[in-house]
Amino acid sequence: QVQLVESGGGLVQAGDSLRLSCAASGRTFSRYVMGWFRQAPGKKREFVANIGWNGGSTDYADSVKGRFTISRDNAQNRVYLQMNSLKPEDTAVYYCAGSRRYYLSSSLNEYDSWGQGTQVTVSS
Repeated sequence: QVQLVESGGGLVQAGDSLRLSCAASGRTFSRYVMGWFRQAPGKKREFVANIGWNGGSTDYADSVKGRFTISRDNAQNRVYLQMNSLKPEDTAVYYCAGSRRYYLSSSLNEYDSWGQGTQVTVSS
């Protein structure tokens, strides 16, 4: 497993942007599918975006398509989530996750490693 630490969360206004970062430890990071998930108060954790080993393939939840962009830097063992045009409904704790599968999956159960989360709050 890789150890994951998220950063970059904060309090912003609707329409603003934030960039989340996830730092991973371990020499096998480049063989992990990486994903971002989020959990709002009183709701289940949900898929946001994921990215394949070399960054060539990505997938997004419908609710964030066109606003969020996931990327990775395997040389730096980092994965990012650029969030633009933020909405109050994007408020949640955002989690970075890693999967040793070779395919993209939006299922939480497919992910083996999880970070501790970073809070994103969007005010209206």
